[in-house]
Order: sequence, then structure tokens, then C-alpha cells
Amino acid sequence: MPQNGYQEGFSANPSAIAYQKYLYPWAIAKLMPNMQRTVVCRFRRRSDAEGHLLCLRQLVPQASLLLVFDLQPD
Repeated sequence: MPQNGYQEGFSANPSAIAYQKYLYPWAIAKLMPNMQRTVVCRFRRRSDAEGHLLCLRQLVPQASLLLVFDLQPD
């Protein structure tokens, strides 16, 4: 999956991972209990994220998924 390939090869340098997150600002987040969220995947373009979100909502209708613009490190 090209949208998730941004982390490959960057595990040795944490600042490189933070920079790569700026290149993929759109994220699909799963809402968890106690006001927490988990990023499922990241995308460069909003339209790509919206398309994947539609597919995920059809595959897992009981999950609480949200499209977010996220520039903050996890």
C-alpha cells in the first residue's frame, strides 16, 4: 500500500518519521473509549482518505471511524 509506505526505512531516525507525518497529514482514526484515538492509516490527499474511509465503513460498520487532518506527532 503506497499510503502506508512512508514509515519503511525510517525506524532508526525518529525525526525522519515526524517529517514523514507532515507529508501524510490526512488520517483515518478509530475512536476508542476514554476519548482516545488510534490512527489506522495516513494519506497525502483528502480524496484518497475519504475513499478508504467509505470502504472501511462498509467492511466494519460497527467501528467508530473519523477522518482527521493530523499534523501533530502521536
